[in-house]
This record gives sequence, C-alpha cells and structure tokens, in this order.
Amino acid sequence: MWRALLVMLVAQASLAGALELSPEEAAGRRLYLEGVGAANGEVSARVGAADTLVPASLMPCANCHGADGRGRPEGGVRPPDITWRRLSLPYGQVQANGRSHGPYDEGALARAVSEGRDPAGNRLDPAMPRFVMSLRDMANLTAYLKRLEDDRDPGVEDAELRLGTLLPTHGPLAGLGRTVEAVLRGTLDQFNAAGGIHGRRLTLAVRDPGLDPSSTEQALRQLLDEDRVFALLAPLVPARDSELSTLVGDAGVPLVGPLALFAEGGGHPLVFNALPGLREQLFALASYASRDLGLEHPEALVAFPEDARQQRLAEALALRLMDHGWARVRLLDYDPEDDDDTVRHALGNAQGVFFLGQSDDFARLAGQLQAMDLSPYLFAASAQVASSALRIPPRFSGRLFLAYPFMPADWTAEGVAALQAIRERQGLDGQHAVLQVGAYCAAVLLGEGLKRAGREASRAKLVDALEGLHGFQTGLTPALSFGPGQRVGLAGAHIVTVDLEGGSFRPLGRFVNVDTRF
Repeated sequence: MWRALLVMLVAQASLAGALELSPEEAAGRRLYLEGVGAANGEVSARVGAADTLVPASLMPCANCHGADGRGRPEGGVRPPDITWRRLSLPYGQVQANGRSHGPYDEGALARAVSEGRDPAGNRLDPAMPRFVMSLRDMANLTAYLKRLEDDRDPGVEDAELRLGTLLPTHGPLAGLGRTVEAVLRGTLDQFNAAGGIHGRRLTLAVRDPGLDPSSTEQALRQLLDEDRVFALLAPLVPARDSELSTLVGDAGVPLVGPLALFAEGGGHPLVFNALPGLREQLFALASYASRDLGLEHPEALVAFPEDARQQRLAEALALRLMDHGWARVRLLDYDPEDDDDTVRHALGNAQGVFFLGQSDDFARLAGQLQAMDLSPYLFAASAQVASSALRIPPRFSGRLFLAYPFMPADWTAEGVAALQAIRERQGLDGQHAVLQVGAYCAAVLLGEGLKRAGREASRAKLVDALEGLHGFQTGLTPALSFGPGQRVGLAGAHIVTVDLEGGSFRPLGRFVNVDTRF
C-alpha cells in the first residue's frame, strides 16, 4: 500500500518542481517534444525535395534542436539555437554559410516552421522539415518557445546545482549517516573549491528517511518538492533500498551510488551503482568457485536467513551456480536454532556452502560443520561476515573465501590523498571505511557525469553522460564502466581466502567481473 502511495507522491513532486506553464504553453511543450498537437491532434511534416508527408511524432522539434532548443549536430547537420532569446535578437543573425536575416517574430517563426524560410526569405537547410499544423498548434508552439529557456529540470540554477540524499540523522544508524554526509560534503567542497562544475556550486540537501514507510515518504516529499533537487546522491536507506531505487527512478530523478547492501544492478535505468552490491559479490564468488577450484560434478548449499530479500538473492545465486554447471544446489532457510541433523540433511554431499546472513550466524554454522567433521568450502560476502571471519574453526583455513568490492591495491596515491584530505577536514577517522569509499566514489562519479553533461545540464543529459562512461578511475576502486543496460559500474568482486591459523587474509588475484546487465 505504501509503495502505491509513494509512487503517486513522487510523481506529483516531480511535476510540482517543474516549470509552471499555461495550458497553451504546456500544449506547445508536448508538440515540441513529441510532435503531438492539442487534444492529440495530428501534426504532419513534409520531408525532403519530394515533400514526403510523415507524422510529426516521428521527427519532433526536440529530436534535432534538443530539449533545451540549442541544437544537436547530427550527420553533418548543425541545427541552430531556437531559444526565443536567440531567435529574437534585434540585430538578427549571420549563419555559418553566410546567410543573414533579421530577428524572428511570431509571423516569421510560423513561416519558418511551415514553409522553411527565414525572416529574410532565405530557404532554410533542406534537412529542416516543413510542418503542417493548425493555427492553434502554431500559437501553442510559439508560446512554449518563449518559455523554453526557462524550462529547466528542478535543482538547476544559474550559479547552483542542488543535490539531495536520504541519510539517518537520528537513531541507531545516525553514526553511519554522519559519516556519509561528511564524505559527501567534503567531496562536493573539493569540486566547489575548484570553481564548481561549469560555474555552478554544488549543494546538498539531507533528509532523514526514518525507520518506517511514512517517514521515508515524508523525507522523499521534502527532497523532491521542497528542496527541488536535481538528483539523489548516495542515499542510505537500509530498510527500503530496493523500493527507493524504483520509486525515485519512476519519478524521473537520477540516483547515483545508493549505499545499499541489496542494491541490484538493473533495478532502474536511472539508478547508477558505483560499487557492487551483495548480488554482484556473491555472483563473483560463484564464478570463482566454478572456474578455479577444479570441482567435478559439484553440489552446493545456499544458506540464508528468513528474509524476503535474502531469499530472492539466494534463489538467484542458486540459478547462477546451476548455469555454471553445478550438478545440484539446495537452499536452506537457516535458523541459528537449527540442530546438526537439520544442517546435515540440507548439506547432503555439497562441496561448497554459500552463506547469506549475519556474521554470528556464519560462525555458528561453521562450528556446526566442524562438529559433524565436515569441511566444505565456505563462501560469503565480506560486508556480511568479515567481523567473524577469524573466529571460523582452523580446519577451514584455505577453504574460506570472501568477496570484497575493492582492495588497497586498487588505490592510487591521488585517490588516497583526496579521501584523506576529506577525512582531515571533516574530522573523520578510518571507521566505516567501506561506506566512506562508497560515498566518495558516488560523489566523484556524479561529478564526472555533470562535467560531461555540459553547462546546459538536464537529467536526461546526466543519464546519457553516465551511461557513456567507460574505464572511469575513482582512485580507490578498479575502473568503473557503464553502458546500455549496465548500471553497475563495478560488477564483481575481489576474492580473498583466509589463513585461519596465521590470522591473515590473502587476495587471490584479479578482480572477478560478472554480467549483471538488465
């Protein structure tokens, strides 16, 4: 129920943050962006020397001139800037080909759109379609073009670009929230000290999502409606990470770097994950176990706690293992109160146990296996069980494998220096180091996307810029790469084995990449 309400909420907030247009201007906007006339009326376009008539919806104005009206070069053609400020310059214009003309007014614009001639009567570029529309549609289009330059996405001002995040500021997770906020503000301060991005200062609005659906609803309302943020950056909403990605994405707001253990690549095309979530790390363990351990006709047990999200992940992991050729994979809804017989029956002949859940439960399960004189390979994500790794019985030495999203070997001197400067400025120590790195990487990823999106920033341009990033170096992780259908920049994990007798961790080589495209 709360999800349906929040979908309506974010949609309304998104509309509330947009430019307020009159009915005529709104109709003109639809005509400009979609090629659809008032009351869904048909608008046509004449194309080429033969005046071939096609629906205008196939080639709306925005296709060539862009949503901002400034023109997009394509196929050797450079559509001109058609913002009204530019069209109505009192001294007119001189085009690159030497053609000159005076300023446009409403009548001259109508002639250009319908006949393909400028105010001086010169023929426009042959690539420009001639549109057939009603006088009403022409008036609506003109009205919108006069407002086009003001039709920015929320959060974009001449000297400021507003970002938002959801972080716990009260309660048991407040310490984590303060750490993430400090890193985000410190990273944005570094951008601002260098002049901002395209002359804009980056600011951050922080709202506390609370611990229940209603407080999360209110916090998201405030970010989208009151704060009118351009994008969300590194939110930490552990109880509702999956729902948040979907809801914010459905509202048309890009979300960069959710700090969620269960963040899933491909959850929404507007959500970009800098670091791998639990899913990608477990899939990397599955790839390593299948490829490098040399097991013949292997069987596995996937143990998980009574939690809907972890059950879905356990089922996905089981399917991935079977795709890798594991002969049999059993699922165990593990309870710390399970006796040895229950565990033994579920284990069967499994050579590998993949564990999802709490650190203490992992240690208990390993103790049960030792009591049964069994030594299967153990696999888990470090984010879940690292604190108990050295309490695992020594018989599993060299048979325990953990997944890590990054390793110190990935760090460059520049990346370490940048994060250390933020720590010193913000009064942070090394506590919550993984969250610090995640927040920093999310902020620098968003910064790079904004740089590439250009001065005329929009949410659509940001998404295009981020999708086009390949081999982006954060300085603290392996290179991040995105693409069509790829929204996890670092999909996979480092695999580390544990020497339980010597109390040391040993990386096993290269980063293991996995395919998580949606």
